[in-house]
Amino acid sequence: MKRRCRCCGALLEQTFVDLGLSPLANQYITREQLNHKEILYPLHVFVCHHCFLVQLEEMESPEHIFSEYAYFSSCSQSWLKHAENYAETVINRFGLNGQSQIIEIASNDGYLLQYFQKKKIPVTGIEPAGNVAMLAQNKGIPTWVRFFGQNLAQELVDQGISADLLIGNNVLAHVPDLHDFIKGMKTILKLQGVITVEFPHLLQLMQHNQFDTIYHEHFSYFSLEVVKRMFATHGLSVFDVEEIDTHGGSLRIYACHQGCSLYPIRPSVENLCQTERVYGLQSLWTYRQFEELVKKTKRDILTFLIQCRESGRHIVGYGAPAKGNTLLNYCGIRSDFLEYTVDCNPYKQGKYLPGTRIPIVNPERIYQTQPEYVWILPWNLREEIAGQMRGIRDWGGKFFITIPQVQVF
Repeated sequence: MKRRCRCCGALLEQTFVDLGLSPLANQYITREQLNHKEILYPLHVFVCHHCFLVQLEEMESPEHIFSEYAYFSSCSQSWLKHAENYAETVINRFGLNGQSQIIEIASNDGYLLQYFQKKKIPVTGIEPAGNVAMLAQNKGIPTWVRFFGQNLAQELVDQGISADLLIGNNVLAHVPDLHDFIKGMKTILKLQGVITVEFPHLLQLMQHNQFDTIYHEHFSYFSLEVVKRMFATHGLSVFDVEEIDTHGGSLRIYACHQGCSLYPIRPSVENLCQTERVYGLQSLWTYRQFEELVKKTKRDILTFLIQCRESGRHIVGYGAPAKGNTLLNYCGIRSDFLEYTVDCNPYKQGKYLPGTRIPIVNPERIYQTQPEYVWILPWNLREEIAGQMRGIRDWGGKFFITIPQVQVF
């Protein structure tokens, strides 16, 4: 079967980057599974020559990937602070109150909706991962354990639930059927309602060599131009955009129904689209250069690790993020280089990283073994983690990251 773009339907023929074979990045291994086989999937990313959407083929269904999920948003204090600041901002900007209805798609463990609920604003979460949704429900946050799309949107509207504010943070990349998803957003949005969507910015991924953010649960990687065009196809207008620093550099777009006079399009939208054009995101030549940068990064990482191990230095990891699993599997790094990694998420402790089978343990292990180097795999949280683990300086330990390049600090 020929590969086709999930946005415009054109044939997909141009490689963006090929990261070889890799397991599902959030499918952590239990001790009982260590001697079982693991399925590896091509991690081959394409760019559409017609609309310039960067995308993976759908190797596994969302039901397989997301029905039980290992990522809990509330584990990061900096992410909670980001959520709280966002809630305060939109409450003030759009005059939200006890008569408003907030709906969040991919609401995770209630990390965000809790801040609206504290202000007595009605909230509804939609979260397909039952294990994560249960944590939100335990906080008293009404949560539908379903995948979002046109059918669920209509079902909610029929029950009198529609959005004054519809939120989708870091979910758009997880959606294989983008058109059904955006149709659902339009359906559930009140006539004068507002949508906000946050997603990692493709421009930042390319400028800062963030290839490790590519994994199978991220079906697509977006520029503003592509998102604006897709929303317009379904009668939605992007009227504002902000650049934010989450996940290595993301965008927060604001959208409404086309023709809604409350929200004229701000200059920020065209200004950022122009920045993307100047960088070359409308030219295939720009995309073709990225893979060579990734290959060089792999060589540099392996050179650094070999030098450390040859000189007798011990290396452990901090974090077991999906991005780390992409990086480790692409570079072929296993426990001979990285002895173990730690994670504050109890769900991951006692398990092993997919593919590499590196053990995940409690952060206290670092203080017990006192390694020379701690590799921060979730590099976007480097400051938070370095602050939490500053005690490694007591024995001369150092931190390092490897994206966008190897940096010891």
